[in-house]
Amino acid sequence: MLSICSIAQTDTSFRFIKAINGDITAFTVDNLDNIYLLSSTNQVKKLNANGDSVAVYNNVKRYGQATLIDVSNPLKVLLYYRDFATIVMLDRFLNEVNTIDLRKQNILQARAIGLSYDNKIWVYDELDNKLKKVDEEGKLLQETPDFRQLFNAAPSPQKIFDQDRYVYLYDPAQAVFVFDYYGTLKNKILIRDWQNFKVTGKYIFGSKDKKLFRYDIGGFRIDEWDLPEQLQSVQSFNFSGAKLYTLKKNVIEVYDFH
Repeated sequence: MLSICSIAQTDTSFRFIKAINGDITAFTVDNLDNIYLLSSTNQVKKLNANGDSVAVYNNVKRYGQATLIDVSNPLKVLLYYRDFATIVMLDRFLNEVNTIDLRKQNILQARAIGLSYDNKIWVYDELDNKLKKVDEEGKLLQETPDFRQLFNAAPSPQKIFDQDRYVYLYDPAQAVFVFDYYGTLKNKILIRDWQNFKVTGKYIFGSKDKKLFRYDIGGFRIDEWDLPEQLQSVQSFNFSGAKLYTLKKNVIEVYDFH
């Protein structure tokens, strides 16, 4: 199935809620509006929805800068260090639970990983061109056929999200590839070149060319908003329900938008 999106221009207001200052180089937000900050010293700090610090992960010297933080399940946080092909799993207090070295499973090049619905881990192996599922020890549980046999041009996903019985692989040069849990392609959504891509709830969010986008997965419709001038130069966006999070230099600003 190929999804062609209808686009609706939407009038909206962005209402400033609060600002969070600190040493912040990157961040992400979970579905409970907890904010996870990555500092210039590779420290990970968790703030609750009120902006209070509730946990810190400091064991950062082994692997350097985290490439990706997956907080799709607030009880099981994944830090991915791509240069070391290593995943560090943390609990909700950011205590280290275990470490997975993908190289021990001969997964040497994985750009994207994501937590699965059953708390296993999806990994896209770029050398094998396969979507793989591994357990907490890194043991291979299942894998798809070689994508080069399935597609004219194999996707090179930069993001993996597991949401409502489907796995979303986002290749900004091609599309969003949607698979079921058995590795069968169910849909291909023609979304390209979006930055700040995120699947959450029934929506896909992203930004491009001074606009914000929200794709309704069930309704095949994209809402778009023109960004106000003060939000056009931010470093990155994140989304949670009706809230918009922006990162400027060492400050996160939180807005309502609707």
